[in-house]
Amino acid sequence: MELERQYSPSHWSRRMSADDVIKAHVTALKEGTERARGLAQTLLNVPYGDGEGEKLDVYLPTTTSLDVPLVIYLHGGYWQFLSKEESGFMAVPLVHKGVVVVSVGYDIAPKGNMDLMVSQVRRSVASIVQQYSHISGLYLCGHSAGAHLAAMVLSTDWSQYDVTPQIKGAFLVSGIYDLQPILSTYVNEPLKMTQEVALRNSPSQLVPQLKHSSSSCDIVVAVAQDDSPEFRKQSEDYYKALKSAGGLRVTLEDVPNTDHFNIIEQLVDEDYHLTRLLLKAMGKS
Repeated sequence: MELERQYSPSHWSRRMSADDVIKAHVTALKEGTERARGLAQTLLNVPYGDGEGEKLDVYLPTTTSLDVPLVIYLHGGYWQFLSKEESGFMAVPLVHKGVVVVSVGYDIAPKGNMDLMVSQVRRSVASIVQQYSHISGLYLCGHSAGAHLAAMVLSTDWSQYDVTPQIKGAFLVSGIYDLQPILSTYVNEPLKMTQEVALRNSPSQLVPQLKHSSSSCDIVVAVAQDDSPEFRKQSEDYYKALKSAGGLRVTLEDVPNTDHFNIIEQLVDEDYHLTRLLLKAMGKS
């Protein structure tokens, strides 16, 4: 089935076979996270809620400055793989620039469903804002399923929370913003989403709320050159929807010589295009 293939990112990498690219991806993220844990002061498994999976890892710079930006990373894995345990890799180039990195854990399927995951990442952001009120700026970065969750955070009605986060910048990397096409694919097997669940958790349907909640946020929608045509369309359509809403600062970054996996793996490198954009956004370039 063509839709299955379009939503199987590993089949589109030109670097290696589908199985190998996933193995290499997990290895790269794990190694990067181990390096980050060696470089930064860490606070691991900090609870942000009562649930067993509601924990986050904080990577602190050794700076004494109070003027520190904080970036929250939401991991990918199709809402059913990976965890915060291999998601601290972007701290490698950021901590020595005086940036705090927080990697958020959430209950992936089948333990967690889509409504729960969205609620968890929203609560994690609220909790971080309350705990780190002195930071100079709050930024979000999410990859793949994590980019979807980051877009859902930007589309939050914060009136139901104790706090209204001022998110200065968001990097949405190779994400899915309309969940309807994946309903009939293998991706939905552990998620068991109905159309109603998919619609209420699709950022593409929530652009007015994003405009209300995140109008002062600089949004970068990034997509890999070798993402599948359907993945590329997801990013392009979401970018166009945000652009046509008016009044939002949004750019589309088509990252050359990358696939769905190394577009995010390379954030361990200070000279990588997206790392430089992130540092520039935080005034740390």
